[in-house]
Amino acid sequence: MTVAAEILPLAETLAPADQQELSAAVRQACADRTSVYPIGGGTSLDFGLPAKQPGVGLSLANLRRVVDYPARDMTITVEAGITMTELAQTLAAERQWLPIDAPQADVATLGGVVATAFCGPRRYGCGTMRDYVIGISAVDGRGMPFKGGGRVVKNVAGYDFCKLLTGSLGTLGVITQLTLKIRPLPERSALMVCDVADFAGAEKLLAALVNSGTTPAAIELLTGPAWRDDLALGPIDRGAAARLVVGLEGTESEVAWMLEQLAAEWQAQGVRSSRALADDEAAELWSRLREFPADREPPLVLKASVRPGRTTEFMQAVLKLDPNASLAAHAGNGIVIARFAEFQAADVSRRLIGVLQPAAAALGGHAVVLCSTLGDLTRQAVWGCVDEATAWMGRVKKQFDPQNILNPGRFVFSDG
Repeated sequence: MTVAAEILPLAETLAPADQQELSAAVRQACADRTSVYPIGGGTSLDFGLPAKQPGVGLSLANLRRVVDYPARDMTITVEAGITMTELAQTLAAERQWLPIDAPQADVATLGGVVATAFCGPRRYGCGTMRDYVIGISAVDGRGMPFKGGGRVVKNVAGYDFCKLLTGSLGTLGVITQLTLKIRPLPERSALMVCDVADFAGAEKLLAALVNSGTTPAAIELLTGPAWRDDLALGPIDRGAAARLVVGLEGTESEVAWMLEQLAAEWQAQGVRSSRALADDEAAELWSRLREFPADREPPLVLKASVRPGRTTEFMQAVLKLDPNASLAAHAGNGIVIARFAEFQAADVSRRLIGVLQPAAAALGGHAVVLCSTLGDLTRQAVWGCVDEATAWMGRVKKQFDPQNILNPGRFVFSDG
């Protein structure tokens, strides 16, 4: 049994050879009012509400061609079923890359990463998936192909399909092809690490990075058992509350200068010791940071988005509920990934809905569940409170999928 069949209520799974076959399959499903579940690499099928309605799986496994790669134009057009590793290998041959840190890159597909809008630690210096999608082709809930954008960035009238479909969780259309902006591959990548005694001290260092002479690619604040004795990070200082990790990328000379500059800045700010990681050590830690949200063992993995200046406050709210939780914060962006060591189904109403989601809202953001082992959760538990924007998204959904067959019931808006 495939992973998709274990998670989704599938009667069968189809694997169209091209967009034409995919459109025909969706048209038939629309006529039959059969639910359709798009499937990429299957790495995020437990993100969102659980699927309830039996339906057909629509695998993108056969849509993985490189359609056009004018490397000098710094763009590439590929089908949505290509894995992130395959895409990276293609780009690396021309010393280029897409700086999106997707977990499980060997199986995660580009279409799935766009549909979930997942971004990792490099989002601070490199941006999010929405910044790189400049052309998109998809099939709507009636089986009608549509596309937007192209090989250059243009102003648009009406819906901006590139941004609208990014993060839509496959509820507006089945993404079949994408055109991306890409970047030159940096010559060198390194990480600077220091331990901080408390969160007040961490906040001061984070604030100082705004005026740093360096240009970080990533700013990560880490705490909890997962990071306490990490081999790449080394033993944590006795009594330290967290570890601050700053990613630096560029030419050899740029990175060498930034490592010296940041070490000097930290020393002036009272940091007793810091450590530079490069080459294999840096690659190992980048990998750990990228894969951190993908752990399916904890009872609850939560993602909060708050104002960057309030990141440490939310981290402390999590640790107050579970002192043994492990957290990785993209601190420059206000994103906190929390893996709870202890969380019971009975805690969902009291701790998640009653404490953590209101705490995120009070800090200017929201909190959603990435995955859990707690059984079926309510819409509010997974996505937080419904607001006017949610109602607006529901109206957009009806424009693209009037029969409500694409991933029904899984996203933030109500399909009723």
